[in-house]
Formats: sequence, structure tokens, C-alpha cells
Amino acid sequence: MGRASERWQSQRLQREIHLVRWGEVGAPVLLYPTAGGDAEECERFLMVEALAPLLEAGHIKLYSLDAIGTRTLLEEETSREHAAWVQNRFDDAVYREVVPAIRADCRAEGIEIIAAGASLGAWNALAALCRHPDVFRTALCLSGTYDLSRWIAGEPGEWRFCQPLSFLPGLSEGEHLQVLRRRFVLLAHGQGRWESPRESWQVADLLGSKGIPNRVDEWGAEWDHDWPTWRRMLPLYLGQLA
Repeated sequence: MGRASERWQSQRLQREIHLVRWGEVGAPVLLYPTAGGDAEECERFLMVEALAPLLEAGHIKLYSLDAIGTRTLLEEETSREHAAWVQNRFDDAVYREVVPAIRADCRAEGIEIIAAGASLGAWNALAALCRHPDVFRTALCLSGTYDLSRWIAGEPGEWRFCQPLSFLPGLSEGEHLQVLRRRFVLLAHGQGRWESPRESWQVADLLGSKGIPNRVDEWGAEWDHDWPTWRRMLPLYLGQLA
């Protein structure tokens, strides 16, 4: 199983982007870290090991990057306005820099990407697909935290465009929504400690109201909002969908 690491200075983001890849061939998967995690978080928490059978069989190529946007959001000393600016620039950098880098690495100019993540990583994965259905084909959202009101209550402006729960209700009929209706969102959650099933169902209701295909998978009370749960979920779903 190959591993590669690449860094470059993003003028859009005004910060360094660190992109790590595991695997040699297969469907590209962009895994967003949890909360303020970095590109190698998934390796430290044994997710790469859990995905090893899929990687070694050539079913997937796994990519991950630093969670620059959500890391800034969680910094109490950072203004909410600046955090929104960073999150939107992060999204733009993923679309205009990270996606082309993945496609170049796959030697496939138009290849579509699976977005995945857990907790706040699930929020990033959902937002990536909803904002850019022209490049992301599926969002695998595990134990998602989608309601950011605890951090940005009352904040107007750019935050609206960061959050699917905010911008999807106003998305009118047109080409963007038509493409979204050809995509798929899987929302999986446990019912154990620290989980919030309500948030997954809230997203599913909104997606359904817009005709966007989705499914909610509920796991039992023994599955907590934690890495052991996600190490079981992600290989299972990627095995089905990649």
C-alpha cells in the first residue's frame, strides 16, 4: 500500500495545504478530519489500517488534508466573521486546488470523488457535495454534527454559504439542483454516547424535500460517537459504494 504526501502554499487560503494519499489505484475518497484534525489524523486513529483491505485490493485511493476551516471555527479567540472567511476559502481551495491535485494523481481529468468524514468531518463532506456536485458523487457522513448554531448563533453573512442547513432551503430549481439530484448522501449514526441522531434526520428531511437521494442508517446504542464506530462504518460503506 503506497503512501505519498504533498504540501503547497495556497494563495486562496493564504495558508499551507497538506494532502496525504494512501493506496495506488481505485476510486478516490477525500476523507475530511474530525473537528480541527490534520491530514494524518486518520492514520493515527487506525482508520487507514481499517481500510487496508480496500486499499490493497485497489478498490479505493484515500486522501486526507488538514481541517483548516473547522480548526479556525473552534478557536475562541478568532472572530466568527474571520472563521467564516476561512471556511469559505478552504472550500474554494479544495475545489480549485485539492480536487485537481487528486485528479492529476489519479491520471483521470474528470474522475468523480467520494467525500467522507465523521463528526465535523461529516459536515465538511456534506457541504462539499452540496456545493460542488460537479466533482463529488457521494457523501459518506458518519455521526455528523450539522447544526453549528452552538458556535455561530446569530451570525449572518458568509456563514449561510458554509452550511447546507442554511443554503439548501433557498436553492432554487436549476442546473445545480438537477446535478445534486443525481448524487447520493449516506447519513450513518450510532445511538450511544455523544451521538445526536436528530441532526442526521434533520439533514435527511431537508435533502428529501429537495429531491436529493439520501439514506439514514441507524446503528445501535453500543455505537458511540468515536473512532471504533467510524472504523466499522467507513470500510463497510466504501466496500459497498466505491
